[in-house]
Amino acid sequence: MTERRTYSYLGPAGTFTEAALDQVPEARGHDWRPVHNVGEALADVLEGRSDAAMIAIENSIEGGVTNTLDGLATRPGLRIVGEYLVKVNFVLVAPRGTTLDDVRVIAAHPVAYAQCHSWLGEHLPTHAHVPAASNVASAIGVLDGTLPAQAAIAAPGIVHHHDVEVLAEQIGDSDNAVTRFVLVSRTVAPGEPTGADKTSLIVELPDDRPGALLEMLEQFSTRGINLSLLQSRPIGDELGRYRFVIDADGHIHDERMADALLGIRRFSPRVVFLGSYPRADRRIVQYPDHYADEIFVEARDWLRGLIAGEPDEV
Repeated sequence: MTERRTYSYLGPAGTFTEAALDQVPEARGHDWRPVHNVGEALADVLEGRSDAAMIAIENSIEGGVTNTLDGLATRPGLRIVGEYLVKVNFVLVAPRGTTLDDVRVIAAHPVAYAQCHSWLGEHLPTHAHVPAASNVASAIGVLDGTLPAQAAIAAPGIVHHHDVEVLAEQIGDSDNAVTRFVLVSRTVAPGEPTGADKTSLIVELPDDRPGALLEMLEQFSTRGINLSLLQSRPIGDELGRYRFVIDADGHIHDERMADALLGIRRFSPRVVFLGSYPRADRRIVQYPDHYADEIFVEARDWLRGLIAGEPDEV
């Protein structure tokens, strides 16, 4: 019999995070544990209550999810093992009998709220915002009166779980908005490369000086590695100190990526390797021929030959 596994996700049922977890074949038929926030999800994994957690890490409108990035930077022992994309849009819901004219305060998760600014500015320009823990929690808080709001921004699937009045549909600022989620486990060895992989890490600069960031980026550019995410986050120990969250195209088993990571480790006082895992879009990573694995291997063998005093090949 297959051992039962537990997966944490931002709940309750009906969130976009649950939709992301539903994309994980190995999670189906196992126990799904709803939590209140990213910190609780990561603590579940580290403390053994869950085998893995699904968390949002980036949105195509707002960029990186800061509490996720900070949580991964400050909690050692975690590893990203997969990524998943969920197309997002939103509805404005309220208790039955509510009209748009009744709405003065809106409950919403901060990320969802940020993605609906244009619609809200046009249709409810004088509204106030009350933060909620999730898209579903915003609707529940309005329905049960625990949040001081007349309406909530939620995912369209809310209508399948709760009796609500839908005041407006498709209120997101972009029809193409996507949220990227990652599945996080305790530290494990990276899986085998697929050719369509991504490597995530967090890097601190050694000091605040001209060219320090450029020197870090050159570790990747000189090896033909494209960066799909570069975001700074304050370290928090003093003003002006930052860490950088990086997504790089490729896998740690690729010679060029391994070489870049060695360069980063020599350069930075602290590097957090978050994992090498298949890209959600399964797009094969392209790179120039002179950055192929065999080129790195040949160069290393050539250097070893020089050190060993071997004769030059003609």
